[in-house]
Amino acid sequence: MLFAKKRLIILLILVNCLLVCWLAGLIWFGLYIGDLPVDREKNTDAIVVLTGGRHRITEGINLLNQKRAPILFISGVLHNITIGDLEQKLSIYANDESQIVLGYKATNTIENASEIAEWIKQNDIKSVRLVTSNYHIPRSIAELEAYHLPIQIVIHPVYSEYVKKNWWKHWGSFKLIATEYNKFLFVTIRNLFH
Repeated sequence: MLFAKKRLIILLILVNCLLVCWLAGLIWFGLYIGDLPVDREKNTDAIVVLTGGRHRITEGINLLNQKRAPILFISGVLHNITIGDLEQKLSIYANDESQIVLGYKATNTIENASEIAEWIKQNDIKSVRLVTSNYHIPRSIAELEAYHLPIQIVIHPVYSEYVKKNWWKHWGSFKLIATEYNKFLFVTIRNLFH
């Protein structure tokens, strides 16, 4: 009986330690993504946009129009959607539509990374500007790094007005950040064993 109680106490201590570590990591993650720098001046070989969040595609097209790269690759576009459809829906127009490539294979971040890695290899790209939501940057980088591509990644976080700066006070923002942190942890741990 005494042995069972000791095991239970040890188990509770371990669970509490894991919970404290997870919470500390979540706080670090939230602070990190809340203040990511945006380098608007550096030019790269390509701009890559991961679809799924507000303003990502608009920001990618703006960067292309500003000549931050000669080509824009948008990963995760729905089938049958054209560049013209995107421009019309977002009320933004590219100076040269021939500089935009649409990727239709990806439906999630893992597939985004695969689609982008394949495109980078085919086009001998050495540097990319990665455009995605600020909370999505760490996991997107981790997914791309799993392919061991010899590229320089310039992060370009997009901030949404719907994700609150003080995310811990708003359930929707807290849930989004915590979920993304858990996914980032999973990818990081997975990458350690590959």
